[in-house]
Amino acid sequence: MSPQAKMLWVFGGIVGVLLVASVVGWLLSRRGPDGGGATVQNLNARVRAWWGMVAVLGACFAIGPVATLVVFAFISFFALREFITLTPTRAGDHLPLVAAFYLLIPIQYWLIHDQWYGLFAIFIPVYAFLALPVLAVFGGDTTDFLARSTKIQWGVMIAIYCISHAPALMILQPDAPAGTGQLLLLYLMLVVQISDVMQYVFGKLFGRRKLAPQVSPSKTVEGLLGGGLAAVGIGTALWWMTPFTPLQSAGMSAVIVLAGVCGGLALSAVKRSLGAKDWGRMIEGHGGMMDRMDSVVFAAPVFFHLTRYWFPA
Repeated sequence: MSPQAKMLWVFGGIVGVLLVASVVGWLLSRRGPDGGGATVQNLNARVRAWWGMVAVLGACFAIGPVATLVVFAFISFFALREFITLTPTRAGDHLPLVAAFYLLIPIQYWLIHDQWYGLFAIFIPVYAFLALPVLAVFGGDTTDFLARSTKIQWGVMIAIYCISHAPALMILQPDAPAGTGQLLLLYLMLVVQISDVMQYVFGKLFGRRKLAPQVSPSKTVEGLLGGGLAAVGIGTALWWMTPFTPLQSAGMSAVIVLAGVCGGLALSAVKRSLGAKDWGRMIEGHGGMMDRMDSVVFAAPVFFHLTRYWFPA
């Protein structure tokens, strides 16, 4: 089966699941005058948002890799904007922030488009990390200089560098049939998002013990175990859209789920330290862009490098 045919089958399955979810949500919303309660309303808001996100991703895949890179560049832009909005900055940070938004994002994604893996892998963690504090020096403000520089570097790392590893999956196998890299990207996004959804569902149905009550009160041990195992099972069943065997897909799915959980917890801790519940309100039912991508932040680079070095062919 060609990559294009596999893509159609996967998107057909996604649309089918969303149709079922939409019908179930509509039926639940008619059970009472309050629209089924807050949980049902939140579920329907999430499903509506999923329709939009799937439509955008499907359109990008249909147009080609360049469109996908452009969309992810905007995702990095909005994620970084949310991070900086919540993170206190000063006038002296103006120059490094301009560089982060208008130089680092386009350069990082251009390196992916140019398939320049060597520079793509080190551009931000080496050159950008050294340049950003130097640029801040010219602002002439030494108040909390280390803390301010670290915050900007951390924002650039998670919003640009880590997220950019997701579309970078498209350059892993340049000699493979067209669409192979897009399937890898779709596989990553599916396992990550299915894990988030399943953990939410299992947590609501069976959650008793809080996983990290001071960091993320909604996450439970039961949700993690049940949702994680469900996501691994689905990821294993989707082995046919990857270069992995079923057993390898199980292992890779487990890695994606664990990395996603770690990313979600780490960024939740950042939010709590800043006194915020969500990163923003950009996506209905999901919060901000960073709320939707927090699991991808850790999962994308881990999945990228495991795939690159374990399955170079």
